[in-house]
Amino acid sequence: MSMRNFSRKRFRYLALSVVFGGMVWLTGCHGQVGMDAFEIPEEFDQSREYEITFWAKNDTNKTQTAIYEKAIDDFENLYPNITVNLRLYTDYGKIYNDVITNIATGTTPNVCITYPDHIATYLTGTNLVVPLEELIADERYGLSGSKVQFDSPAEDEIIPQFLEECAFDGHYYALPYMRSTEACYVNKTYVEKLGYTLPDVLTWDFIWEVSEAATKKDEEGIYTVNGQKVMIPFIYKSTDNMMIQMLKQKNAGYSTDDGDILLFNDTTEELLNTIAGHALSGAFSTFKISSYPANFLNAGQCIFAIDSTAGATWMGTDAPLSDISEDKIVSFETEVMSIPQFDTANPQMISQGPSVCIFNKDDPQEVMASWLFTQYLLTNEVQIAYAETEGYVPVTSKAQESAEYQDYLSRCGEDDAVHYDVKIKAAGLLLDNVEHTFVTPVFVGSASLRDAAGQLIENTVKSVRRGQEVDDDYIAGLYDDITALYRLDQIRMQNSRSASEKEELGTLPGTAVILLASLASAWLLIIAYVVLQAVNRKRNCQ
Repeated sequence: MSMRNFSRKRFRYLALSVVFGGMVWLTGCHGQVGMDAFEIPEEFDQSREYEITFWAKNDTNKTQTAIYEKAIDDFENLYPNITVNLRLYTDYGKIYNDVITNIATGTTPNVCITYPDHIATYLTGTNLVVPLEELIADERYGLSGSKVQFDSPAEDEIIPQFLEECAFDGHYYALPYMRSTEACYVNKTYVEKLGYTLPDVLTWDFIWEVSEAATKKDEEGIYTVNGQKVMIPFIYKSTDNMMIQMLKQKNAGYSTDDGDILLFNDTTEELLNTIAGHALSGAFSTFKISSYPANFLNAGQCIFAIDSTAGATWMGTDAPLSDISEDKIVSFETEVMSIPQFDTANPQMISQGPSVCIFNKDDPQEVMASWLFTQYLLTNEVQIAYAETEGYVPVTSKAQESAEYQDYLSRCGEDDAVHYDVKIKAAGLLLDNVEHTFVTPVFVGSASLRDAAGQLIENTVKSVRRGQEVDDDYIAGLYDDITALYRLDQIRMQNSRSASEKEELGTLPGTAVILLASLASAWLLIIAYVVLQAVNRKRNCQ
């Protein structure tokens, strides 16, 4: 369309769009777009009816589903005016994707099982997730509050390390729900058959050495250690955790709290070269390449299977949730050990597990209903029941020290269901090592960085299997590919810009930020008006 035919009316629409877009951008940068910040009401109005949604993950475990359903029923009996609708997922990534989709339509759930890395994305430019510190401390409706109608734990009864994992950007944005770490499930029988004795603490050197020994075949191509045609001595489920923990143990860079990405360093290259060598020999593989470690372990086709302690019920000869047919299961002694270390005197292992966040709504009373239900998930009844389904541990000392939970732990191996020994040993592994656990920094893009860390290993192993040589040029290209795939440069720029904005505007009151945004918008309006006048003059001259 020519300038001659560009109507004044349409140009005004364009000018107004520019002004509006500028206001959205300016206010969005400082978290002003969206709902007002949540404020605790004077009283929770129990005369009203509330309907809230709860999105949770259950690993297709029917026992876990039943626990959620019972928790909801018991809570609704205490608060008949609150209805809780449960929506179950089998994957945290699907919850994350659905939340992102629903943010755009204003239909986020009320309460959501999630991870801090995901919450960091939910927080971008909005008041979307409710900060919990004031709710936690409220004497009436906070943890163990006087008006809470159940036995809620006090703040100091939540394991401090687990609560701190939910704190970032100056606020508590979640409460811990369950915690796990990673364990190495070992076929002790095959380790000893190969002539080795398990040490008190696994080392990377020990695992690599035994894994290489297990690759030996006879003249007919049969692995000597298991008498089968298949053997992958060492399989790692979550390669993101693998890389992150190796770097932590080496005291090497991964990221800073402010979101500076340090992943691509000399130590990472050294680790990838080591992994490539063991992938080449067939001593090592990953879940994404080969499938679940538990399936190979239980079939006698794997010696070291590293997975979450929450996956313990799939591990071992008598695993109650084994995914392979009984005729494929091999009898062996299962040892549950912490992940391998570079420095046994200073062990480091990741802390993981679901937390619970609350999404902000226009109605503060609805948020209060969500908060009360979130608290209920921390009661002994829910914590102990859920922890007994997997190798999770309760997040409160109140539950951990209870007679019921201590009785559960003491009956390790009594049966192959509730008291399955591998599962209880996996829980004990975390209980004994809480002080050795760590978490990675949380910031916008930290979830992508985590994925990138694992993809470095996945790509390296795949490349080796395809006959590619892993050398300096390969590593340089890999770094570039991963940076592009996960847009890590954009994350760097975003976090650098955010840090700069915080430094410049972080101490300003909200009114000052609004004033600055208004001034900028006024300038945009002036510029649009000047452009409009210039167009009019040009039209008149023509």
